[in-house]
Amino acid sequence: MKGFASDNYSGCSPEIMLAIQQANEHHQPSYGADVFTQQAISIFKEHFGENAEVFFVMNGTGANVTALQAICRPYEAVISSHMAHLNTDECSAPEKLGGFKIKDVYTEDGKLTIEHIKPLLGGRGVHQAVARVITITQSTEIGTLYTQEEIRTLANFAHENGLYLHVDGARIANAAVSLGVSFKEMLVDTGVDVVSFGGTKNGMMMGEAIIFLNPALAENFGFIRKQSMQLLSKMRYVGAQFVAYFKNDLWKKNAAHANQMAQLLANRLREVPAVSITQKVEANGVFAILPREITPALQEVFPFYIWNEETNEARLMLSFDSTEEEVERFVDTINTLLLNR
Repeated sequence: MKGFASDNYSGCSPEIMLAIQQANEHHQPSYGADVFTQQAISIFKEHFGENAEVFFVMNGTGANVTALQAICRPYEAVISSHMAHLNTDECSAPEKLGGFKIKDVYTEDGKLTIEHIKPLLGGRGVHQAVARVITITQSTEIGTLYTQEEIRTLANFAHENGLYLHVDGARIANAAVSLGVSFKEMLVDTGVDVVSFGGTKNGMMMGEAIIFLNPALAENFGFIRKQSMQLLSKMRYVGAQFVAYFKNDLWKKNAAHANQMAQLLANRLREVPAVSITQKVEANGVFAILPREITPALQEVFPFYIWNEETNEARLMLSFDSTEEEVERFVDTINTLLLNR
């Protein structure tokens, strides 16, 4: 059953599945020495520059935790939004496995600003964890976007204060398409240090990339990845996916479609007086307050999650394979349930 619960619910693009099958036809060296992984790394360097250091891991939590572990000592801290996936949905893996502290700050729209960060820079000497990294999510957990200038401002502030800037890019493709910029323009030219680059939510089966745009930070990362159990022996299956992901701009096509479906859903929901859109619709997510009395029945037909139980704000995620028909049927079902309540 299709729905709007998560872009993780979708399958993978046919092109990705074919790439996995092709990678399965012959033996290849293990642990990333295969031709597919090496080709994928070359493609990433085309997008992010020859100096970029690229590593593949199994999942988004693994990407975030190991990337930050590489640049944080155990007595240092990562500053994040209170709603960051790193802070709320990674089961304390950053603290347990990464060994660093998270200092979270409340953000209305999911976006950190210098004003949010400044109060967290001070400390009482050896008695408090020292801030070392600012982490932002692009697009954010509620579908909002940082502009290039906002990212550049945060990067400059971080570097002026001896910090690094990390980007959790689980939906980085949706952000780039929405902003109409390249990955280089959004991440390299703005001064970002490290990126967790996701593909799973945009048509890949599994596997994420960590890109050190500040290559000095990648020193000894290979050991950290192995020790953190994120080194795949048959890495060719991840490398092959990324090769297909970039071929013919599949990443862009998938993200553009998901974003377009989100805009369609938002526009149709705005026509329903009983529904309120709560956040800017800038990527592939729509956040809306739905009538509480029809929500259970609606979820039986279209799975989705309630983001805020108090207000009955729903999170509706669109995918590369969402269709106009599904969007229209969802809104029609809302109208029917409202008429029959």
